[in-house]
Amino acid sequence: MVDRIQAFVPLESIDPIRIAEGYYLVPDGQVAEEPYKLLRQALARSSKVAIAKYAWSGRERLGLLRLREDAIVLHAMRWPDEVRDPAAVDPPHERVSEEEIEGALALMESMSRDDLKGPEFGDAYTGALAKIIESKREDKPLPEAPEPERPGKVLDLMAALTESVQQAKASRGEDADVHEMPKRKTAKKQSAKKTAAKTTAKKTTARRSRSA
Repeated sequence: MVDRIQAFVPLESIDPIRIAEGYYLVPDGQVAEEPYKLLRQALARSSKVAIAKYAWSGRERLGLLRLREDAIVLHAMRWPDEVRDPAAVDPPHERVSEEEIEGALALMESMSRDDLKGPEFGDAYTGALAKIIESKREDKPLPEAPEPERPGKVLDLMAALTESVQQAKASRGEDADVHEMPKRKTAKKQSAKKTAAKTTAKKTTARRSRSA
């Protein structure tokens, strides 16, 4: 599958936005076992990743080879022109105060963890779907669905951060009191039309379309 290795680079030198889905690589027959083991040991000792080219669906692709325990993983990579310039989505005129930044950092510190282990990082949708399937299979009452959030809420970053911290601390049985966020100073009143236009959030993908 892998055609040739182009270079070995530190993983931190690669923008994560260019790294896509991953696949485990296995040696293709006995002849490939020795090169596979050699590459695996070399990657382990160098603490670097390999950049290789390979063919996929009739096209040349760029890939990243890294170790995951004793296996080599190939991550597809996006070409530089497949990633949009972040300046296209960065709001240029938004300003925040130093107090707001310090408050956000305090909230981040209170939510910091050493790993991503825990039920809050699991796939809740798949788990709920499995319960529904099991209930139907055994002809049992369906589990109660959680109350949906009210639509149409305007995103308040500070309030969202505060609420997230409270929920995280409560789940760990800690004191849910949170550092009070500084209130943002409001400018002169604007028309309802301009305010709605500024507070409406819009999702956009960071990936650019690329013709074949």
